[in-house]
Amino acid sequence: MRFLAMHDMGGGASAPRLVTAGVVALALTCASEVRADALDGIRARGELVWGADQEGGGPFVYPDPADPSRLRGFEVELADLLAAELGVKARFFQADWTTLPEFLDNGTIDVVLNGYEWTPGRAERMRATRPYYIYELQLMAREDETRFATVEALCHPPDGRTYTVGVLGGSGAAVWLQENCPGAVELFEYDGNTNAMMQVQAGVHDATLQDLPIAIFYRGEPQARGLKFVGLPVGRGYYVMYVRREEERLAETINAALSKALTDGRLRTIYLRYGLWNATQEELAHAGAQLAVSKGERSWSAVARYGPVLLKAAGMTVLLSVAAMPLAMLIGLLVALGRLYGPAILKAPLTLYVEVLRGTPVMLQLYVLYFLLPKLLGVGLGPVVAAIAGLAVNYSAYEAEIYRAGLQAIPKGQMEAALALGMTRRTALRRVVIPQAVRIVIPPVTNDFIALFKDTSICSVIAVVELTKQYNMLANNTTAVLELAGMTALLYLAMSYPLSIVARRTEKALAGDVRPVGA
Repeated sequence: MRFLAMHDMGGGASAPRLVTAGVVALALTCASEVRADALDGIRARGELVWGADQEGGGPFVYPDPADPSRLRGFEVELADLLAAELGVKARFFQADWTTLPEFLDNGTIDVVLNGYEWTPGRAERMRATRPYYIYELQLMAREDETRFATVEALCHPPDGRTYTVGVLGGSGAAVWLQENCPGAVELFEYDGNTNAMMQVQAGVHDATLQDLPIAIFYRGEPQARGLKFVGLPVGRGYYVMYVRREEERLAETINAALSKALTDGRLRTIYLRYGLWNATQEELAHAGAQLAVSKGERSWSAVARYGPVLLKAAGMTVLLSVAAMPLAMLIGLLVALGRLYGPAILKAPLTLYVEVLRGTPVMLQLYVLYFLLPKLLGVGLGPVVAAIAGLAVNYSAYEAEIYRAGLQAIPKGQMEAALALGMTRRTALRRVVIPQAVRIVIPPVTNDFIALFKDTSICSVIAVVELTKQYNMLANNTTAVLELAGMTALLYLAMSYPLSIVARRTEKALAGDVRPVGA
């Protein structure tokens, strides 16, 4: 998730403040000078810092199977080639694919080089180089698939059915399907290309649309085993590098290096090594000169355009939270009661349940539920159901510990008094102990509920597009980053603040209604 820093500048005539203001002004001046002379800065420090995401895998950037500490990929070799042309060394910087423009903007990296498609929104926000690869989109399905033999048949089935298609979130494939198959396919956007492929393997989705270089690379790999190419490639586009908007000299230098490498055949040699050179690449010499830049949307125009999209994603965040938290509270309460008052045979398994769930990441648990269960049991869960189940199970471990602490805070005399009055142990728990414990645990449970609204962002790994994921995809392709961030923050606040008010009022009400036995 991106973070926007805001600086509060105050007035005053004191010496410390004047010194501080001077330092800030000097720093800003130096920063703008460095940004204006980025090419000179690269040569001065002797390295070109390029940003990419290894999670995208081959053939772009991926760990060498023979030596995982080293990187392979045609973009790794391309970065080395460009650095050599500049007379420096290339240094890789790992970042999430969707946040690479942010690292470019703050000066952490010099260039974005990671299969970034040219789009008008990106080109308005950043400066694009000439294309270094012309990509097409390839449809992939299981080898036994007979319902469609082309992309056209997928998007316009004669029987009117709707197919499910997995893609990389925010990619050119996702945009192409949205524009060319509106309402004809159900789109599932993943954080990784191979996740989409594996879900087609497992029968969860009918097909996946991938950039042709990715489809070629993984065709013989385990991630795409059992999949075939369907129809001819569609949707031609361009991979370009991006530098900061003001860095015209750096962009021109990169363009010159690409032209030279294309002319002398080095670029072709790299692509042949990964099986990526084809007849389409012969057009690289003339590609990209005609690309236009659109005017980015700002202020109220951006709010009007993107507000409904973010609001819909916020609805998914609310659904996940409201559905998962009651389940987590119920399971957590049962686990806590089992550990404290249940038979001895249950205590060890329940303790293991809590420790395993607290000791492993929720992302891993979601992977198990959504990706591994179809392979192990042959039964798959839908993305939303898997997200709700994963969040509920994960949070139940934390709720169990909260409830256990609350139950232990009730004096033992309360249970003894209830039993002495003729109540059964179950009735005493239900009518005496648990109500008092609930009042104690309301604050921490409320905090967990609020945290759950934000933790739903993890569900994007299983193709659930909630608020944070939608923000990342929009901000990655538009210039309205500040407006999108503001809308996203307000939506999260609108979801969580009313819950805090309700919790405080409930806590006060229970404090007045619940009385110890015998009081």
